[in-house]
Amino acid sequence: MTIPFLDLKKINYKHRDELVHAVTEVIDSGWYIRGEKVKAFENEFSSYCGSNYCVGLGNGLDALSLALRAWKEMGNLRDGDEVIIPSNTYIASILAVTENKLVPVFVEPDLLSYNIDPLAIKDAINPKTKVILAVHLYGKIADMHSIMTIAKDHNLLVLEDAAQAHGAELDGKKAGAWGDAAGFSFYPGKNLGALGDGGALITNNSILAAQVRELGNYGSNHKYVNDSKGINSRLDEIQAAILSVKLKFLDVDNKRRRKIAKKYCERINNPYLHLLPAGGLEHVYHLFVLRTKFRSQLIDFLTKNNVQTLIHYPIAPHLQKAYQEFDKLELPISELIHEEILSLPISPVISESDVDQIISICNSFCPNTINKN
Repeated sequence: MTIPFLDLKKINYKHRDELVHAVTEVIDSGWYIRGEKVKAFENEFSSYCGSNYCVGLGNGLDALSLALRAWKEMGNLRDGDEVIIPSNTYIASILAVTENKLVPVFVEPDLLSYNIDPLAIKDAINPKTKVILAVHLYGKIADMHSIMTIAKDHNLLVLEDAAQAHGAELDGKKAGAWGDAAGFSFYPGKNLGALGDGGALITNNSILAAQVRELGNYGSNHKYVNDSKGINSRLDEIQAAILSVKLKFLDVDNKRRRKIAKKYCERINNPYLHLLPAGGLEHVYHLFVLRTKFRSQLIDFLTKNNVQTLIHYPIAPHLQKAYQEFDKLELPISELIHEEILSLPISPVISESDVDQIISICNSFCPNTINKN
């Protein structure tokens, strides 16, 4: 029997009765867009994150994109302004920048965390710099103390990409509550996942929240009255109802993820595999990643031993065809990560025996050192 990378059916089955009840309530209400379930979840999630406002949106990309778009509408940004962004993030972070006619400035990560390196941020700042987009990659909060200090010193906005970090906490403050705004994704595989697409923006700025809500509703605050050229991006009632159910279990699920990660870190001791030390509350392990120079061989070995793995992510953003204008950039740390990274199964429902089996298989891996990746 193969150990799956992620068993969403099993994750959601734990809450099946509550989910069915929540969905039934929506169906019976006759109200399916921007109703009471969305309002309730927005209040619950903003309270959970420690922010004043939450705006439910269609997906995580829209949350980031509309935050930047709203700042343009508010006069904080203009075409051609630069946004500092980690060079090893998922492409959605970058799409949010470029679709707003802003310029991404790729900054290398720190190999000790895989998150953006604050020292490299300082070196990248120039008069065109207006925003730092801090990505909490794999579920670990970036060094927000340093990032916020840099932003304050240079009068920069900070947008958090917290799509992988629901519930991560640094010094008593949760992911998303550090910057001027934050975008979350509720894609089904996230730590807090819907049963379809969904996203949200959180902020303490009432004007920004109102602007994002307007932009996500065709640029309208009143039916058939359009004050801006908006888009259609709204969290629907059924997904909001589902998320309200699952939010109650998020901290318990994250605690389980940390326990599994700690076990991996303590017991995988293969010299060919590089693991970071186990994290604390600042890491919710949306993904558990390791690095190896023998990735292809490791994938084959794990597959033959019935362990499913994934690569997050195989191609560095600046080497994607979509961004070929950046393909001459020299970003060796990012390229190293993308060439060597591999994600092992981790979830709240993976069994201890499966975790033990994965550890044993990883420790028994011995690559052919002649035929490296």
